[in-house]
Amino acid sequence: MSYPVDSLEPKELWRYFDKIRQIPHGSKNERALGEAILSWARDKGCEGQMDPMGNVVVRIPATKGYEGAPTVVLQGHLDMVCEKNSDKVFDFDKDPIVLVRDGDWISADGTTLGADNGIGAATGLAFLDMDDAIHGPLELLLTVEEETGLDGAQALEPGFIKGRLLFNLDSEEDGVFYVGCAGGRDTDIRLPIQTASVPAGYSALRVDVKGLRGGHSGLDIIHNRANATRLLVRALEVVVKGVPISLCDIFGGDKHNAIPREATAVIAVPTAEEARVQTLLNGALEGFKDEFLSEEPNLSLTMAATEMPATALDASSAERIFQLLLGLPHGVLTMVRGMDGLVETSTNLARVRIEGGNALTVLMSSRSSVMSAIDGVVSQIGAVGAAVGAEVVHNEGYPAWMPNLESKMLAKAKEVWKAVHGTEAKFTVIHAGLECGIIGDKYPGMDMISLGPTIVNPHSPEERTSISTVDRFFAFTKAFLAALARA
Repeated sequence: MSYPVDSLEPKELWRYFDKIRQIPHGSKNERALGEAILSWARDKGCEGQMDPMGNVVVRIPATKGYEGAPTVVLQGHLDMVCEKNSDKVFDFDKDPIVLVRDGDWISADGTTLGADNGIGAATGLAFLDMDDAIHGPLELLLTVEEETGLDGAQALEPGFIKGRLLFNLDSEEDGVFYVGCAGGRDTDIRLPIQTASVPAGYSALRVDVKGLRGGHSGLDIIHNRANATRLLVRALEVVVKGVPISLCDIFGGDKHNAIPREATAVIAVPTAEEARVQTLLNGALEGFKDEFLSEEPNLSLTMAATEMPATALDASSAERIFQLLLGLPHGVLTMVRGMDGLVETSTNLARVRIEGGNALTVLMSSRSSVMSAIDGVVSQIGAVGAAVGAEVVHNEGYPAWMPNLESKMLAKAKEVWKAVHGTEAKFTVIHAGLECGIIGDKYPGMDMISLGPTIVNPHSPEERTSISTVDRFFAFTKAFLAALARA
């Protein structure tokens, strides 16, 4: 049974979040939620529309007496990252998210929570029910396919929104305003492979890396968490040095913006060498634990007998796979010079699969606040791929959002945060892709800031949000919209 949110404040926000979590809304499956939101808005007498891509805008009239105030765009996204633990039985296409409470934290039962960006969407929707709130005209803009490449924002057409003050609701750190973000590009790699028969006298083994924390490939990359696919290949490399193996299958990771938490390989080894393989894997595991210490307390590397596949990869294909996956970059590449603790450039070895029995496919996701640095990373990825005979395709990516320190919204946010919470506001840039960069390009003159409550470990089943910071965030949002209306 899902935790009932009736007692949580602000009630209007949590009521809509509870509605949202019951409607499946993974990336590319957002239409039902978008249509529901339009229905909720129309029930409250508000106009709304959906564009051909599925993006939704809801227009909430101004509080009486503030009709002449500038229109404020409250912006978030409809989709969530669908990740679950491998032992969790759950269908993201039909099952509602099950909420769990632990003190100040709301999480989900073995799946991602969808607080990213369900809390943002619920924040905007709450103003449908708040007759006492003071604000000018509001446009609630909720895009689709944000998590798969900001595709909904890329498809926005002129005129879909009118406002030129944009409050992005997709940040995840209490009291920290984002005024800029990284740009990014994804890379698809296809390595042709060939198969061969498995030698006689061999047994099949399944090798699994599990228990990793994973997380957001932008926000959490700084923590030096392990990449399950990289660890798996390193473990197999240790085994290869001591025992002849045939690689039959390998897969790990899933979403471009999630650090891989689990990875699996199927190998064939001489039956008489199974104990030796286990010993070598145990040694690799001890080394990994020394590397990652407290950051990965549940790291596991296991071996188990499995059914023998019909074929394995030939020796040349297996060697090129190891070279590719060991050679591709992963993790933090450079930090912002002159600003402690901020990542400038990173890349994520996101997904690996053998598809159709004739190719290994790899998805890489690279980010940087400096666009030329992204060009450098993708060039490196391309060179590694070319060295082993792979086909490499880079997408067009999305732009960085450069800070505007003269922003009127920024100045007003500083003033309101101190008035509401009694502390100085913090402002920074985020090493993740926000839609502000794209929206700013499409709607010239847009003044933008971003804020949200504390959400930790998004894009993983460890995702959770702090109840108290949701309340703090909403208290600021109400006061901020009132201040903008009165300005």
